[in-house]
Amino acid sequence: MLYLGAAASALAGPVTFEAQPAPAPQDENSHDLFYYETTYTFRSDFKESKLGHGDSLYDDFSYDHRFLITGKWYLRAGVEYERYDFDGTDNGLPDHLQAAYGHLALEYVVKDHAGVSIEVDPGVYFQDNATWDAFDVPGKAFVTFPLKKDKIFAVVAVGWGAFQDPVVAPGGGIIWLFSDKLRLQAVFPKPALVYQPNDDWEVRAIGELNFLGARTDDVLTTERKLQLHDAVVQYSEYRAGLQVGYSGFKHFKIIAGAGATIQRNFDFFRANQSKRMDPAPYVRIAMEAKF
Repeated sequence: MLYLGAAASALAGPVTFEAQPAPAPQDENSHDLFYYETTYTFRSDFKESKLGHGDSLYDDFSYDHRFLITGKWYLRAGVEYERYDFDGTDNGLPDHLQAAYGHLALEYVVKDHAGVSIEVDPGVYFQDNATWDAFDVPGKAFVTFPLKKDKIFAVVAVGWGAFQDPVVAPGGGIIWLFSDKLRLQAVFPKPALVYQPNDDWEVRAIGELNFLGARTDDVLTTERKLQLHDAVVQYSEYRAGLQVGYSGFKHFKIIAGAGATIQRNFDFFRANQSKRMDPAPYVRIAMEAKF
């Protein structure tokens, strides 16, 4: 019977094999990105005594989706809303500033980290009235390249926007991987020394410059030299502190931090007027989600 079976196969012609498509490589990067943060800076005095004192509350929410183009190149699109609320002495400065805008970015992403990116954020940046003169298209771009393989990387960056001073500003710095657990991210505007003892925990010693340029309404302060209408202000906070992140939950990372806001500044740069505040402590909670 074995010989008959073999003969039948021979008469039927050569055996054919149907080619199976190769499995598509697994995408190592997340496609849906969520972020929420709230940071509260306690009360401190203005440098000018007539302006009294104040505190600040910062809230930020963003969502992005990555669309795979080819290889590790992605188009990222999303939305963001951020807002500062100010309380304290009724001195005529804005009691809040806010922005609602979109994200549109082209990125090269490896293990959920962009090595090359160019992004624009069109939207309205305003105090109370989201008018056409509150529309801006700020953006940023950066590229990362190795200086020493798998050890030291350089980051060259630039940011721009009509509501910031200067309109175009450089950034960047150095990323140094000391070990699998310790790295230095000396990259402006958010440098950090990062210690990651395991996959779940991360400790960061951070410095950061956070700012928002926006169109204001009437700014009629208790100082006679600062009386403006429809002006642009760049509000900024320089912070230094420590924060802890826990990512033991699937897809989620919880962050808590505290430190000092070294300087807060209402900079009406087109009117050559700047109102600064003394240092004050801050606290922060934040959450990241990636799917």
